[in-house]
Amino acid sequence: MHEPCIIVALDFSSAESALRLADQLDPRLCRLKVGKELFTATGPQLVEKLMVRGFDIFLDLKFHDIPNTVANACKAAASLGVWMVNVHALGGRSMLNAARGAIDPGSSTKLIAVTLLTSMNHEDITDIGLLGESEQIVARLTQLTYDCNLDGVVCSALETALLRQQFGNEFYLVTPGIRLHHDSIDDQKRVSTPMKAIADGANFLVIGRPISQASNPLEKCMEIYNGMGIFL
Repeated sequence: MHEPCIIVALDFSSAESALRLADQLDPRLCRLKVGKELFTATGPQLVEKLMVRGFDIFLDLKFHDIPNTVANACKAAASLGVWMVNVHALGGRSMLNAARGAIDPGSSTKLIAVTLLTSMNHEDITDIGLLGESEQIVARLTQLTYDCNLDGVVCSALETALLRQQFGNEFYLVTPGIRLHHDSIDDQKRVSTPMKAIADGANFLVIGRPISQASNPLEKCMEIYNGMGIFL
């Protein structure tokens, strides 16, 4: 069985909606992402219900605070037994080191960092005072994340090929902003297709509305895998 590379984003505000979608999916074909809206509305109880159904959970809360606060948040996330948790690379070296140190080396929880949000374009980046093109900024933040021994980064698929070349095969690259050719890009600005992202070296593809709003979400997952040449 091929390891599932699709992470379905549960972009909902209620446990009922999230569980309804989860019950239409298969943990052998995908993992699930619980973000800020859903976690704020439902808390860790929902995470536990999803894990009981057999799903690996990416807890996407993008912790970004003083080092001690982020360390304690990461420790709490790992204690839930989630598969993956993330922080913001813009929090800096001390914060990243604190986050890394908070998760026991024997834990199965992966720790990754967000570089730049895929909703940001050059104008957005300039507005907040970051210098250089998005690819340069992502490369710098990824180097910092790598130096702090995190397991990988969230990045645009447009940066994936370069990062894979620079940081090797053991470093996770998690790519949101994935759309099929006929899908709307919604509020994403730096997007790619599943086939292109995987070919460029992405390990995991975060996909939300193309699956969650499909008439048959499980069938949509299969369509995406087949489009990548992966037949399960």
